[in-house]
Amino acid sequence: MKIRKEQYIKGIIVHFYNRVVSNELLFREEDDYLQFLQLFKKAIRSVPASVYAYCLMPNHFHFLLRQNCELPLYRIYNKVLSSYVQKFNLKYHRRGSIFAHPLQSKLVTNNKQIITLCMYIHLNPVKAKLVQEPEDWEYSNYREWIETRKGVLFDDAILKEYFTNINEYIETIQEYKQKICDIHLLELLDESNE
Repeated sequence: MKIRKEQYIKGIIVHFYNRVVSNELLFREEDDYLQFLQLFKKAIRSVPASVYAYCLMPNHFHFLLRQNCELPLYRIYNKVLSSYVQKFNLKYHRRGSIFAHPLQSKLVTNNKQIITLCMYIHLNPVKAKLVQEPEDWEYSNYREWIETRKGVLFDDAILKEYFTNINEYIETIQEYKQKICDIHLLELLDESNE
């Protein structure tokens, strides 16, 4: 469900995402990913928010957050995106916005959506065939979920709330990954029958 500004109240869970224009890349090299994450970390420290899942992809990003204060999270994102675009444009000698749209956000209204979005976000690089496994992608917080990396962009309360242990999430995401592969295979079969 698309979210209206007046719906940004303490306790809501929001899926933020955005994509770049045409064939541009949002992150051209590793430093770009790190720059974006640094800007986000700095901004998120100033406002209480729980980071449930995130993934930075070459041409887009996803964040699933819980707003823990009255200050609307979209304001933080607009600041982060504006700063990033300025630095990006300066670095690559370009002008204008890199994004196809203003910041996109959707209100998450139930537990099933939360879990599905976490898995969708973590499996994004696998679906895009950038890596074989979600833990192989450096620019998401999946490794924090499975405790193979320490990080500040992860609130483990979500893991404890929805799963009995880490292995349950790993098993669930592997099942979801298989469904994605099966769906992709069916799409390929449909295309081959045309």
